[in-house]
Amino acid sequence: MSKSDLRERGREMRRVLVGPAYAEKLDREVYTDRHMEQFAELTQEILFAQMWTRPGLDLKIRSLVTMISDVSTGATEALGLHVRFCLNHGWSEDEIVECMIQCVGYIGVPLVRKALIVARQVFAEMNAEPG
Repeated sequence: MSKSDLRERGREMRRVLVGPAYAEKLDREVYTDRHMEQFAELTQEILFAQMWTRPGLDLKIRSLVTMISDVSTGATEALGLHVRFCLNHGWSEDEIVECMIQCVGYIGVPLVRKALIVARQVFAEMNAEPG
């Protein structure tokens, strides 16, 4: 597979994960200079085209694993995007919150509290989006 084919495959997977409108918003607001474009190219080719398309787990499970890894490491900036992945792939708000609460005993209250605040913001954003 050529590098451009891999990139397009990754861009398509990203659209599947976040939704077409949000993917366009990211391109318009985040990936606007050569530095972020280099980051986008790398993540689209490696993460989205190769990791997210591997056999063995469906997108629903992959999205949950990714979200929980963000909660566990305190990666709250990435967490918002990955909560969106979860919602777009069949996890309910209640299931997402319960998964986060399950982490309290293993990673601690502060990390889970931060994650719940981010999740609440994403829930509100997505509930306000058309469609």
